[in-house]
Amino acid sequence: LRFSPQGAEDLELALEVLTTKETYFFRQEYQLRSFQQELLPRLAEANASQRRLNVWSAGCSTGEEVYTLAILILESGLFEGWDVHVIGSDLCRSNVAAGRRGVYRPSSFRTTTPLMRQRYFEERSDGTHVVERLKRFCHFGQVNLLDAERARTVGRVDVVFCRNVLIYFDERSRRKVIDTLYDRLVPGGYLLLGHSESLLHVSTAFELVHLKEDLVYRKPVSQPRGNSAPQRGRS
Repeated sequence: LRFSPQGAEDLELALEVLTTKETYFFRQEYQLRSFQQELLPRLAEANASQRRLNVWSAGCSTGEEVYTLAILILESGLFEGWDVHVIGSDLCRSNVAAGRRGVYRPSSFRTTTPLMRQRYFEERSDGTHVVERLKRFCHFGQVNLLDAERARTVGRVDVVFCRNVLIYFDERSRRKVIDTLYDRLVPGGYLLLGHSESLLHVSTAFELVHLKEDLVYRKPVSQPRGNSAPQRGRS
């Protein structure tokens, strides 16, 4: 993989086989309720002057999470006329292509209500398609979260969803990924992890925010003078 002329191509094939692709719409609903009912109103107030909202699904698999977040933003009714972007990134090229295509099989809708399915999807002969008015908010790209330079193409974001991703990294890699996510968040931005993940022993740079149904992390609005980077270590 390192020295063969076909190494890069072989690595792509290996990643396709080895990475986990389990996902579906409206996964971990309790956390999504917290996002829609508590975080979105806060962000609507904080960003009212610029009328812009950017959300990043880091490790989006085949895109269901990206479209779920876009639906929740639209359903909130708080961002009409705003510049809204929901960005999905994944390590696997085929996942990115599937997200852009926006066509899904029944297994992706295991927790989707009939109302949401009727509003935001169209049934066609080749599968269930995301409607165009939802797709226009969503953007996909191939990003390795261990590549901080590549991650900068995402831009600055208000929220990062990085769920069920860190569990596949060793401790050193987890710290590197968290540093990258911290860097991409605006001051006051939020990081949401999977239900079995935390920043314990990874980073002390974030504030812990207690919501009604969830605990999330927030990048401090201001930092102590001379401390511009995340502090690594135990929390």
